[in-house]
Amino acid sequence: MNNTSSGVSIPFVDLYAQYLSIKGEIDAAIAAVITSSSFIRGPFVEEFEQDFAKAVGAPHCVSCANGTDALYIAMKALRVRAGDEVIVPAMSWISTSETVTQSGATVVFCDIDPLTYTIDATKLESVITSRTVGIIPVHLYGQPADMGAVIDVAERHALWVIEDCAQAHLAEFRGRQVGGFGVAATFSFYPGKNLGAMGDAGAIITADRALAERMAMFARHGGLVKGEHRIEGVNSRLDGLQAAILSVKLRYLPAWTKRRDEIARRYSERLANISGIVVPRVAEERKHVWHLYVICHDQRDALAAHLKEQGIQTQLNYPRALPFLPCYRRLEAQVEDFPGADALQRRCLSLPMFAELAERQIEAVSAAVSSFAPSAAQRAC
Repeated sequence: MNNTSSGVSIPFVDLYAQYLSIKGEIDAAIAAVITSSSFIRGPFVEEFEQDFAKAVGAPHCVSCANGTDALYIAMKALRVRAGDEVIVPAMSWISTSETVTQSGATVVFCDIDPLTYTIDATKLESVITSRTVGIIPVHLYGQPADMGAVIDVAERHALWVIEDCAQAHLAEFRGRQVGGFGVAATFSFYPGKNLGAMGDAGAIITADRALAERMAMFARHGGLVKGEHRIEGVNSRLDGLQAAILSVKLRYLPAWTKRRDEIARRYSERLANISGIVVPRVAEERKHVWHLYVICHDQRDALAAHLKEQGIQTQLNYPRALPFLPCYRRLEAQVEDFPGADALQRRCLSLPMFAELAERQIEAVSAAVSSFAPSAAQRAC
């Protein structure tokens, strides 16, 4: 981004800054893969699967090409089929819902909790039918969904739960890491994620050994040994370069997560009393890992334009809730059925958030927001 007249230029995410902070280790990891020609699976992939499983407290980790594939593979391994229904939250990235359709099932949307922006567990039973087979709660923006309530509903109705942890690496609910509540959990390592590769990458974790084997087979053309195809599968494998890079970054993830929390606290301290601004709230018993720091404002678009003029990049995550996308027009969703998602889609704005964000940058972003909407103290002067 070019500098503006204010002299401020703050990116939404600065992946190059992250790379520079660990350049030597990343370069050495890439060189090791090239030297050994271990480009598809091999020791670097196996090492990452073991390390990631340990980091998130899971017995089994199955790596794959990306987070979208992770969801699809998990559902195929659970034998989701035509005629089934799977419930997903109304606010998420489209991977959560499109993979339901790809698996052969019908997607059913549930509104979100206006506090956490995650699936509203109190509304789950209203959308369960005799065809419902599972629920995919999304730990949106890095805040865990109410997994206690979700699991209670799932158990009452004999439904499986797949946790979509694409934005929630190391997040916790009631002192336990997310990913360990459902039958399986999926992760994305898209470059901008809290743990991001330098390309696409994903993984699935589970405590079920048999399920892990089925997922691994499906992701590798239907076999665990080359040439032995026990089932028909797909080609969705993590490559050695991305695995080696992720193994390096994984060592830094706890420190990066702590820094994200510090940045979120700084933002909230500075923005909490600004007129019209709603800062994110963390529900009790949750550890938020701040993949995104999302504020809300009734004049969201004007605020985004104002920040852009100040040289500050922002994003809309997500500008349209899933039920209202053109691809789901067939479901004839009504705004009144999803008031939580509708309110969020019209008001949400994501501010710059990455572990390398400097204090002066936090101050600059906060000042720019304040200059658009003065604080209560400023209005009283």
